Amino acid sequence: MSTFVLVIDLVGTFVFAVNGALTATRAVHLDIVGVLVLGVITAVGGGITRDVLIGAVPPIAFTRWYYLAAAGLGALLAFFISLPPRRLTGAIIVLDAVGLSLFCVTGAQKAVEHGLDPAAAIIVGAIAAVGGGTIRDITIGKVPSILTSGLYAIPALLGAAIEVLSAPLRSYGIPVALVGAVVCFVVRMAGVCFKLEAPKAFDPNGQPGGQPRG
Repeated sequence: MSTFVLVIDLVGTFVFAVNGALTATRAVHLDIVGVLVLGVITAVGGGITRDVLIGAVPPIAFTRWYYLAAAGLGALLAFFISLPPRRLTGAIIVLDAVGLSLFCVTGAQKAVEHGLDPAAAIIVGAIAAVGGGTIRDITIGKVPSILTSGLYAIPALLGAAIEVLSAPLRSYGIPVALVGAVVCFVVRMAGVCFKLEAPKAFDPNGQPGGQPRG
């Protein structure tokens, strides 16, 4: 299971790096250094936050060279294959959903391994998933997705919950982790495709509401 977690953690790091770098090429006109920086902080930001919260310091991104290597490789790849901005939107959304799905599972798993109780482990898993995207959005001057998209944190919480609640079933660890990641991805993409939102306290006109949009 530990090897599996390492693999999907690195895949998530690579995917988030590509996502962050593509966002940089679409949102702002950055040179290669700027694209690399945004790609790397998107890739490792959530993991660093996770490690600090569970007391795993220094963060693993600073002690295992292959994390930064995966992040740098993903960002460079995105820089050299970047397309016109209007053609990047779909790729950015899908890659963000993939990274979200993988990190919510690995974040929750690592929190459980460090002895956190189930509720705390679920929260840490979700924070690990949304952390990189949040740092990315703040860096480019955009309101973070976690504050504007109702089905962003919720899928991460669902995926993390599946992983944490399956902890007693260690013999089924890998299949259940995959289920958690798939559930997170499907819910996130359903929210994007069908423009689903979590209930809101007020509608845009300031009237009491609480009904999801879409």
